[in-house]
Amino acid sequence: MTPRHFSADEADAVAARFAAAFTAWTWPEVQRALLAAGVDVETATAVGERLFTPEDALFVLGVDPADAREVVRRALGPHMTPDPDLTSLMGGTPELQGPTSTGLVPDDLPDIYDVEQLAHWLNVTVPELEWFADDGGWLRIARQPLRHYRIHRREKRDGHRVIEAPKPRMRETQRRLLRRLIERIPPHPAAHGFVRGSSTADFAAPHADRPVVLRVDLRHCFESIGVARVRGVFTGTGYRPSIARILADLCTTATPPSELHGLDPVHAGLLRSRHLPQGAPTSPHLANLVLRRLDRRLDGYARHNALRYTRYGDDLAFSGERIDGERVLWTVGQIVDAEGFRVHPDKTRVMHAHQRQALAGLVVNDRPRVARSEYDALRALLHNAARTGAAAQNRDGLPEFRAHVYGRIAWVGATSPVRRARLRAMASEVDWGPEST
Repeated sequence: MTPRHFSADEADAVAARFAAAFTAWTWPEVQRALLAAGVDVETATAVGERLFTPEDALFVLGVDPADAREVVRRALGPHMTPDPDLTSLMGGTPELQGPTSTGLVPDDLPDIYDVEQLAHWLNVTVPELEWFADDGGWLRIARQPLRHYRIHRREKRDGHRVIEAPKPRMRETQRRLLRRLIERIPPHPAAHGFVRGSSTADFAAPHADRPVVLRVDLRHCFESIGVARVRGVFTGTGYRPSIARILADLCTTATPPSELHGLDPVHAGLLRSRHLPQGAPTSPHLANLVLRRLDRRLDGYARHNALRYTRYGDDLAFSGERIDGERVLWTVGQIVDAEGFRVHPDKTRVMHAHQRQALAGLVVNDRPRVARSEYDALRALLHNAARTGAAAQNRDGLPEFRAHVYGRIAWVGATSPVRRARLRAMASEVDWGPEST
């Protein structure tokens, strides 16, 4: 008997009937519910094998029964009849022909206007695109091997930083999306973090040699940016809502409940909803794009009050000749709150000229440069390494100590060519051992 094929509407109806009849993720129960939903025996067996094969993306053990309709709808994918309109448009050739362009997307951005064309553009199939996007969010309760992100924590003074690093295929898809689309959308000129050709020195330079410098930090910045805001970036650029939804889903995630224990309730609540994951290559630039409205408002306020404003990631900086620090901080806090973010009160600083004024690790009292203490510590390390050998100074047992030290020299030297030359001259006198050969 030849397995039956379903149209999209028929597959939706079958999935709905299955969800109404189904009671548990067991083989006999799934087979019974599929047959009750009108699926023939061969198709029911093939669908069941997908659902109970651990290596398959739709493996159901541990999946919430409430997601049964969506899971079965996806499992029926190979048994669905292609859209006749799409088939005739393709004409037997591999080149995708989609609907007419919207004509709303700027010329320097890809004019993506169809799901099949989007999948082709990202070099994935439509089912793979849907799996990566995970619009139903069911992967958050799937077994770890099926999830798109590996999650770990880093201790901070005031809690934890949750790193959600995409797995290789997801990461490559996001990188392709970043290179071809996202980073082509310009952020506000005040944004200097994660912008090609910009640096911490560019962020700090406008505030050098100023009488008063203010530093404000946004708390849980990435986690506060939900999927609706990300979708708004793409619709605001001219993409159709259906395409914007998939693009936003590809760049956001909802943290599995099992990973939320021990976090403060506010942080856990943000992670529970779809948000920009720290660790995804698309997140920093998308955060800049979402923050454009905040940047416009703060920049406008600063200009109106003869202040300077820049931002590097979640660090905001203001400076001026005469500043009522408390008034500025109150106003900035009101604007930040109105834009759906929160100021971190423990990281807010008002720094006067007689104090050390530091932004993003750079001291700006005179001109942006690494603190003298950090420069002196690196000089001392190189001096001792020249006398005793590099291994004796590698107290933390770093596997590539030479690369680590030269990275620190590059950081210090980025704002001071004189310091860079001195440190590199000292480093050339060090016996780095086998790793230098």
